[in-house]
Amino acid sequence: MAADDPNSAFQALVASIDYPMFVVTAAGADGERAGCLVGFATQCSIEPSRLLVCISKRNHTFRVVRGAEVVVVHFLSRSDLDVAKLFGEHTGDEIDKFARCEWEPGPGGAPVLPGCRGWVAGRVLDRFDCGDHVAFLLEPVAGDAERAEGTQLGFQDVQDLDSGHDA
Repeated sequence: MAADDPNSAFQALVASIDYPMFVVTAAGADGERAGCLVGFATQCSIEPSRLLVCISKRNHTFRVVRGAEVVVVHFLSRSDLDVAKLFGEHTGDEIDKFARCEWEPGPGGAPVLPGCRGWVAGRVLDRFDCGDHVAFLLEPVAGDAERAEGTQLGFQDVQDLDSGHDA
């Protein structure tokens, strides 16, 4: 890639990274549940513990998460590929994803997917516009890491999924 085309170089470089994949769920004030597959999430502070999760503005889940007080971030292993497909290939605009998987009510009413590698519920501290995504700064308030073993599900494992929405 030529130095005069920084966006192409950037896209080529980030396409080769194996970002961890997550499923984010939330419940709205009206009880509406939503969830989606995300690849833009990271720990952003050690003390105090903080997690940053980015959701596409085009995503059905964004409309629920933007008003939620608590968001649940599910850490996935390769054995969770079916969950990734459900939450990544379908949109809540068309189907009830939670009618197709096991879940239980979690903190703030947000759905928890108990079969995943683990999860962290976070209170939304702030929101930041990042372009086509909004970043949600989360303070962990609950979680489960009992199944934390196994290889994480990464971007390279799901890059061929047909997404429910464009980014």
